[in-house]
Amino acid sequence: MTITRLTAAAALLAATALPAVAETAIDYGPRPAFLIDKMEDGPLKDKLASCLGQTPKRTDFSIGHRGAALMFPEHTRESYVAGARMGAGILECDVTFTKDKELVCRHAQNDLATTTDILVTDLAGKCVTPFTPANGDEPAGAECRTAELTLAEFKSLSPKMDAADKSATTPEAFQGGVADWRTTLYANDATIMTHEESIELFKSLGVKFTPELKGPSVEMPFDGFTQQAYAQKMIDEYKAAGVAPEDVFAQSFDLSDILYWIENEPEFGAQAVYLDDRYEASDEDEGLIDPNDPATFKPTMQELADMGVNYIAPPMWMLVTVEDSEIVPSAYTREAQAAGLDIITWTMERSGPLATGGGWYFQSLKDVTDNDGVYFELLDVLAQEVGVTGVFSDWPATVTYYANCMGL
Repeated sequence: MTITRLTAAAALLAATALPAVAETAIDYGPRPAFLIDKMEDGPLKDKLASCLGQTPKRTDFSIGHRGAALMFPEHTRESYVAGARMGAGILECDVTFTKDKELVCRHAQNDLATTTDILVTDLAGKCVTPFTPANGDEPAGAECRTAELTLAEFKSLSPKMDAADKSATTPEAFQGGVADWRTTLYANDATIMTHEESIELFKSLGVKFTPELKGPSVEMPFDGFTQQAYAQKMIDEYKAAGVAPEDVFAQSFDLSDILYWIENEPEFGAQAVYLDDRYEASDEDEGLIDPNDPATFKPTMQELADMGVNYIAPPMWMLVTVEDSEIVPSAYTREAQAAGLDIITWTMERSGPLATGGGWYFQSLKDVTDNDGVYFELLDVLAQEVGVTGVFSDWPATVTYYANCMGL
């Protein structure tokens, strides 16, 4: 980056300086008690109910997934602050880049059509796929990438709840579609964030960092910007901010990113988190993982450990199965434990009401998922039998409450 571009970026950040965060005590809110009321009677319910009067404390076991994205627009200042106020000890900025190669917080490089108001602004013309109205069986859609915008243009957008009305015939109507178990109550005037801004905010909140290097939607190298330079730039922003490596848990679904950090930034690489998505592998590569068949784990857990990987983070359903109507650890879990890998998992409170099975995040235990209290039942197995070191949640208060009650 040239000195001119550095100066311009600094000026932009100064012009958009964020207000100070009001000091607030950690608060669970009503949801943990609501979930406890829904649980079936038994020792776990009794134990959790006994903690209703406890004083909430921050815990690294509770990780704010995109902040507190159940009710707040994800990757916004407001979502992050809400997650910290629910006791999350670690917060996540998903990291991608703009046209001028500045790092920003977005779940995907190409999600601007559903997470911001870009389609109803003058920047809509920069979308790689313009808005297309619904037509018969064809749903409405658009694709808009951060890589098509400068940092200044990105910062001009207003974030919203991640949703779209696929039946829309206008860009304005496309802004809707929020699930009926979410809300737009906290979406007004939400603040979009750069990666550097997230670092400063998290420091002020007293929490740790788990940035995820997102896979680009553009071909790499991008205007000379290589994947390795992208991975390095993310780490460099923590170093420039004086953040201790032990406070950073850098994530990626791309194993090559993890291995890059292990080799080139070993202090950060020691806590790099491999987001294991091999359950989505195609038949043309390594094939799908069956969480109960170790023969499908390629590379194996021991091979990952031998590469220097210390942390893996699969989705919750890969870590558990159902035996005799009870939630128990899967073979995947047992192999990870045998290899000495630390396990983090995602994502609690990502699904809506669990009475109908819980959807994708609960697919391996859908036969026993029939009420919202199962959130705590699953969390107990993950903590006590799987031995996870942290749990991502869209509403961190639930995980914070459990961790506080169990003394984690």
